[in-house]
Amino acid sequence: MFVKDEGGRMKAEGKPSRLQSFILHPSSFRSSFVLAFLLGALTVLGFAPFSLFPLPVVTLALLVRSWRSQTTPRRAAAIGFAFGLGLFLWGVSWVYVSLHDFGAMPAPLAAGATLLFCVYLALFPALAGYLFAAAALTDGVKLTLWLPAVWTLLEWTRGWLFTGFPWLALGYSQVPASPLSGYAPVLGVYGITLATVVSAGLVVTLWTRFPLKDEGGRMKDESKASIAGKKWFAFILLALWLGGWALQQVEWTHPAGAPVQVSLLQGNIPQDLKWREDHVRATLESYRKLVEASDSRLIVLPETALPLFLQHVPPEYLQSLAAHARKNNGDLLIGVPEKRQSGDYYNSVRSFGTAPTQSYSKSHLVPFGEYIPLRPVLGGIVAVLAIPLQDFSRGAQTQQPLDLAGQKVAINICYEDAFGEEIIRQLPQATLLVNASNVAWFGRSIAPRQHLQISQTRALETGRYMLRATNTGVTAVIDQRGQVVRSAPEFVTATVTYPVPGYQGTTPYIRWGNHTVLALTAALLLAAALVRKTR
Repeated sequence: MFVKDEGGRMKAEGKPSRLQSFILHPSSFRSSFVLAFLLGALTVLGFAPFSLFPLPVVTLALLVRSWRSQTTPRRAAAIGFAFGLGLFLWGVSWVYVSLHDFGAMPAPLAAGATLLFCVYLALFPALAGYLFAAAALTDGVKLTLWLPAVWTLLEWTRGWLFTGFPWLALGYSQVPASPLSGYAPVLGVYGITLATVVSAGLVVTLWTRFPLKDEGGRMKDESKASIAGKKWFAFILLALWLGGWALQQVEWTHPAGAPVQVSLLQGNIPQDLKWREDHVRATLESYRKLVEASDSRLIVLPETALPLFLQHVPPEYLQSLAAHARKNNGDLLIGVPEKRQSGDYYNSVRSFGTAPTQSYSKSHLVPFGEYIPLRPVLGGIVAVLAIPLQDFSRGAQTQQPLDLAGQKVAINICYEDAFGEEIIRQLPQATLLVNASNVAWFGRSIAPRQHLQISQTRALETGRYMLRATNTGVTAVIDQRGQVVRSAPEFVTATVTYPVPGYQGTTPYIRWGNHTVLALTAALLLAAALVRKTR
């Protein structure tokens, strides 16, 4: 309960409740830890399918406010860890679905594995908190130079360390609606992350620079300087967002030739039936009907649409599909595993139709899903998983676009489109991007929508259409601005048909990849060091 003192100020009467303590004293370590966890969980609402893009700026600003109140770098690291744990436990908990529901891992073991994975991911925000608190810099330098560079570098590191897991990088939350997404063709997703963290730092700086008055109500000289600085920071924040909006108006690439009609097939084969021998015939028949119902020049099937090795697919079946593609004066792309003469297995997409048969083999494999790292050590642990085809080999890192239906088509399979620098290996030659996926492994979770948002970012970075053919969703056509122009509902059998133009040209990101944003973060760190030396 609250009462007023003699001066009319509010004060607590008696011993405050736990809730009052949490609200009144957020600087206490325990309440800060809980609040950081909740802020991390709330940040997930900034990403698809919720897409409240201003929210990550706010939650990160609140996290930084908490960091500033901690007495030691270790406590700041713990607060950062809590934030990361909340973010990843809610944001990627769908890993449990693939391990337990479809991988047949016992529930306690699957829950433990998911928790350990999220704990690992939470170490990156923890390190950001430690480095923030440990830096001997002024608050303004920490917030506008040091923290944005450190956070961005840590997200970039998470994107390649141990083969990488760039999911829920802050930059994805701004695609495609936020003005900050305009930085994607120039700096890539990590450039958007940098702009997002700078925005949060500026918000905190503006938040804490309040004017002061003397006893006579006059503004102090120090306060006038503070207000002047506040105006400058507000101007920088406005310029940052207006700059992103201005970049959104730039046409980085241009259409090449006449549009080609494309059909993307969503077979909606239940994951628990997909690899059952008694369901193979029904799967083949389902896709045959979908193919024959399309008159498009380019028809795309999902990843491993045919649940057989290519050598075991009946030849007459493939011949009939190829004949239909030739009838349309076009080509067909089929996701199918294949075993080569070397004895190696590959997760591939192969073309049939008017053009000579061509193929793409997946290069960036999913650990424990498509291969077992450190098999002598971990092989026994993953033996409990009922995940088929855990012995895939890597395709070549650099593969050429496929020449199909009058377009140069750059293929990527499922998880590969989470790695922007790998997508641009086939550019600027490619005129279209195609992602063949099977996200049915994650059930009715938020994973498919998050994956769609990642594909939207790749379209923005490259200035090209991205065509997504998936087993259960989200099957969609994404234009060069990252907007979904046509899609199918999830968990239904569907065909998405759309006239798609190819695009030519080179965005700055295609030319330089992540090197530009890495150079920018290095410049920010150098600027912070110079400011410290000068002072």
